[in-house]
Amino acid sequence: MEPREAFSSAGALTQGLADTGYLADDALATVAWLALRLERPLLLEGEPGTGKTALAEAIAAALDLPLIRLQCYEGIDATQALYDWDFPRQILHLRAVEAVASDGQDLAAVEDQLFDQRFLLARPVLRALRESPVVLLVDEIDRADDEFEAFLLEVLSTWQVTIPELGTVTAATPPIVVLTSNRTRELHDALKRRCLYHWIDHPSLERELQIVRSRAPHVSESLAAQVVSTVQRLRNEHDLIKPPGVAETLDWARALDELGASDLDLDTAAASLGVAVKYREDAERVRAALDRILAR
Repeated sequence: MEPREAFSSAGALTQGLADTGYLADDALATVAWLALRLERPLLLEGEPGTGKTALAEAIAAALDLPLIRLQCYEGIDATQALYDWDFPRQILHLRAVEAVASDGQDLAAVEDQLFDQRFLLARPVLRALRESPVVLLVDEIDRADDEFEAFLLEVLSTWQVTIPELGTVTAATPPIVVLTSNRTRELHDALKRRCLYHWIDHPSLERELQIVRSRAPHVSESLAAQVVSTVQRLRNEHDLIKPPGVAETLDWARALDELGASDLDLDTAAASLGVAVKYREDAERVRAALDRILAR
């Protein structure tokens, strides 16, 4: 069965994701299901820690497909995404040829050997095209520059790339592509038009509590409720540089459970605050108000 046919409805995908521990709301499950059915890339934007990367991982798990991840960064280019040649192995090959060379050896044939498949280092995009069906996660595309975005748009439009020495590689089945962005810059309209789009907000208190119960079932309900309530207040009321995401909520709940805490009291919260808050200025602001935050 093709990946696009694996789930008969958005509701079926919601259940499939839930089976992996990912709780998607109706809007997110619907756009993800449409991306599968229409074989279109899915672009997810939102604050860090809202579950964008985790959705790609959950889709791969739900479909039982490999996940290939391309982590974007400033200065990334097509070489890091597509392929490179294994230069050290090519040198070793040349030396081996020289060691056993006989008079009259065809130099052109030796050069051709250097650009054989065995010396090709496939990077994430090329791997996705060759190995599909897979889930290709292009993480934090907003960190890359305009040139890389244009290159990626071309690949997503044709599902093929050309390697001058070897020819054109075309995906037999289009990979499932999930792009994420923390919106540190605006992406170009051309890329957005190629994709289906969804903005992921931080979850409501009730949904975040469901997520903690699903992903960290060993944490007591009372402790989970206290952690989620505290994190929600930190996000909504304290204007932090980097508000804690769902990943930090889960980490904090698990850390407190490891410490043997049954309640989120002042001392334990202060001692473990670095699990949830990652900037010094944020930590100072939260510690100064921690007694008031926990008293509510």
